[in-house]
Amino acid sequence: MIDRVSRVRYRVLAFTFALAVVTYLDRICISAAAPFMMADLGLTMLQMSVVFSAFTLAYSLFEVPSGWRGDVVGARRVLTRIVLWWSAFTMLTGAAWSLRSLVAIRFLFGAGEAGAFPNIQRSFSRWFPARERGRANGVLFLGSRLGGALAPALAIVLIQRWGWRASFVVFGALGVVWAALWHAWYRDSPAEHPAVDDRERAWIAQDAASPGAEPTARPAVPWRRLLTSPNLYAICGMYFAFGYGLYFYFTWLPTYLIRGLGFSALAGGFFAGLPFVLAGVADVAGGWLTDRLSLARGLRVGRCYLGSAAFGGCALLLLASTQAASPVAKAMLLALALAAADLALSACWAVCLDTGARYAGVVTGFMNTFGNIGGFVGPLVVGYAVERWGSWALPFSITAAVYAVGAALWLAIDPRKQL
Repeated sequence: MIDRVSRVRYRVLAFTFALAVVTYLDRICISAAAPFMMADLGLTMLQMSVVFSAFTLAYSLFEVPSGWRGDVVGARRVLTRIVLWWSAFTMLTGAAWSLRSLVAIRFLFGAGEAGAFPNIQRSFSRWFPARERGRANGVLFLGSRLGGALAPALAIVLIQRWGWRASFVVFGALGVVWAALWHAWYRDSPAEHPAVDDRERAWIAQDAASPGAEPTARPAVPWRRLLTSPNLYAICGMYFAFGYGLYFYFTWLPTYLIRGLGFSALAGGFFAGLPFVLAGVADVAGGWLTDRLSLARGLRVGRCYLGSAAFGGCALLLLASTQAASPVAKAMLLALALAAADLALSACWAVCLDTGARYAGVVTGFMNTFGNIGGFVGPLVVGYAVERWGSWALPFSITAAVYAVGAALWLAIDPRKQL
């Protein structure tokens, strides 16, 4: 009888998939709850924008420190602690009594969520060979989009049954369960996990430059080399563009669909979830495509050309949405635009592993920081433009221009150069 090779790394992927779902449930549920919160707490649209941006500001500030911490002490401890932290503040969102309390709670919630994806990437760099990381990221971000698709409908059901305050307690409890299971099962290196056999260990360590092949260590980050790297700045600028557009879907999309396009609450909920469904499909397809192209044509084609084409397609679809005649066509084009951008999402994160190597947590931390700076700026620009000029077409055109710049920055990245 031939013994089967262990597949423990796929269980790691299942854990991170579940965390991506929880992360986006906790992050996006507030957009569905926002109308109820605004009515209960007496908040204006501008004040709610400040609440949204408090999260992204904290996320930006704590991204790099959280990624660095994971590189130093490992993803097991860091993810356990930060998931418990943000789950507590998800629950406390339901206890907010004023604008100031809500801003403070969401800021602290964002500080916790900041480390999630950099530390997942650190885990991937230890548990997956380079040839599997694109697909692993595709599955990971499918989870995030699944969470985004489920959050509006699930939040509405919970709010109608128990009220908006109780809904945050339910969402927060999911993270507590995940953290307990993760800490009990996960190990920071395949060598430390008793269920991993020698053949799977050898498969993970097949790449000479793979961090999974290196012994567990506390690496000294080469800050000077990092901060003078043209690759890092191009990666950060590219992801700023991605975050700028993405956070419209996280924050203002339901408002645009219902108030701007005149959809009912039910139809608006459907079209608010649709972009994340399509994006989830694009994540899986993009993960497969970036790995396939990278193996066949090299990293430059598999990461950069794919990313540039995806961002360019997103820009064109956003512009097309401003010219569409019917509300349904506008909503569909917006959904397709997010899917186009997400086709590059696995490449975005894989390029950090390509260039960051054993410092992948720090590089992804920098990248996601700038993505969330874009996420901080984008909703404010949309809110101001609509309030000032009464038009949704202008902010969509601005977002398309930002994505076009991101497409150009993709071509300035060289994934073959490691730090």
